[in-house]
Amino acid sequence: MPSVTLQGVGRHFGALKAVDSVDLAVEHGEFLTLLGPSGCGKTTTLRMVAGLERNDTGTIVIGGRTVSDAAAELFVQPDQRKLGMVFQSYAIWPHMTVFDNVAYPLSVRRLPKAEIRTRVMTALRLVEMEAYAERPAPALSGGQQQRVAIARALVFEPEVLLLDEPLSNLDARLRSQMGDEFRALQRRLKITTLYVTHDQEEAMALSDRVVVMDKGRALQVGAPETVYRRPASRAVAAFFGAPNFIDATVRECRPEGDSHVLTIEGAGAQGECRTAQAQRPGDTVLVMIRAEDVALGRSNEPARPGQLVWRGRVTDGVFRGSRRSLAVDALGRRFNVECPATRAAAVGDDVTLKVDAENAWALSG
Repeated sequence: MPSVTLQGVGRHFGALKAVDSVDLAVEHGEFLTLLGPSGCGKTTTLRMVAGLERNDTGTIVIGGRTVSDAAAELFVQPDQRKLGMVFQSYAIWPHMTVFDNVAYPLSVRRLPKAEIRTRVMTALRLVEMEAYAERPAPALSGGQQQRVAIARALVFEPEVLLLDEPLSNLDARLRSQMGDEFRALQRRLKITTLYVTHDQEEAMALSDRVVVMDKGRALQVGAPETVYRRPASRAVAAFFGAPNFIDATVRECRPEGDSHVLTIEGAGAQGECRTAQAQRPGDTVLVMIRAEDVALGRSNEPARPGQLVWRGRVTDGVFRGSRRSLAVDALGRRFNVECPATRAAAVGDDVTLKVDAENAWALSG
């Protein structure tokens, strides 16, 4: 039985459907991330699980117990749901010490002082903050405050941990470090985690599965690499980076493994790509090619059988440290190309763009 189940869950604000009939199942010990742009409904979904928002439709089940059923007018209050939550702002109380901040959820539950001390120190030890127990909260760095917020969420041993963009207030280096540390902690404790972020790289690095949301709906649920490389729609594909999209016509289709290989023609090239569903000759498809999957070669370099190939000229380049982003004009079409900075072509160079079938994914037109 999953730790958290949402069936047909929705939340409306007047005519606006902030969350529109979402179905989800978060397994025991799983790290599942709700990913999407601002206003897509991910935080509202998290808040409904927490009981901070009341769902207008559907049911929410946590640990086998129904905590909200809109049709039956059943609603369990947040403090009765056995959840831990970490907010974007951390919500650390500045007038308290680190110990008192972490102890607060236990104090309001009137646990014995000896038990509170044991559990607080255990939680602080988990996040490597036990040496800071008596330090005033305002004397902590951003990363330390984040650790305290996590310790406070874990201290009463919740069934599920909810996190709403907990790393967004940190700088890039610390965000990456704290994300890695938290993921290692989550795996060690095997605690079911529902996480919200708009950061694609963060979601892919931390999650067992990702839920891509837009306009209140869950567009696709899957492992990070599957969602990234095998998107179910253009909307999902376009949310990650700056992919190239090619309109093409199917010439042949053959099954291979768990997908199909298409021979396609479009945008001045003919070659092969992969797709989830069988297509018929003459069907139109939209082919997605990630910028980093475009191999850059010399203008006279031959292609392998099945490769999609374009000849073009580099029109722009942006240095990004270890890599360089190029814009290449091929038959009047702009291609985005990401390549190692040390092997990039210069603006004005004539180049060959080559894409293997494994790196071209067709969506139904």
